[in-house]
Amino acid sequence: MTPTRYAFIKANWHADIVQRALEGFCELVPAEQVDVFDVPGAFEMPLLARDLAASGRYAAVAAAAFVVDGGIYRHEFVAQAVVDGLMRAGMDTGVPVLSVSLTPHQYQETDHHREIYRAHFVEKGREAARAALMIGKTRAALAAQGQTVEDVAA
Repeated sequence: MTPTRYAFIKANWHADIVQRALEGFCELVPAEQVDVFDVPGAFEMPLLARDLAASGRYAAVAAAAFVVDGGIYRHEFVAQAVVDGLMRAGMDTGVPVLSVSLTPHQYQETDHHREIYRAHFVEKGREAARAALMIGKTRAALAAQGQTVEDVAA
């Protein structure tokens, strides 16, 4: 039986912006089918994503973070590690793990930038929901035909 629940992980840095991705996700996936998990920052997402995917409870796991240049470390390295870790979590478990992690080239703590990224995260949440639903639909169609993704790829 295919799970009908979805996990959504949110990093707490810039929570007011990241929360918007969950709102966008829940425009397409009913909120009552979404379990929400908070983590301190983006770097903590891949491990939890792997654990949630491996639990067998979720059709997909989405993870959202806003990684900005805070002047302390190279945010590109953090963002790359996070995306690589999320991809590996999905590949290792066979459960779609979707990234809603953004790393803008330029972000300033202004009302203008906050509003731009708050709106952008809503759309990124919708995109993650569409991807989760599409992957699930494709896998269900393959299963109905008695095939797996591996059969089709061969």
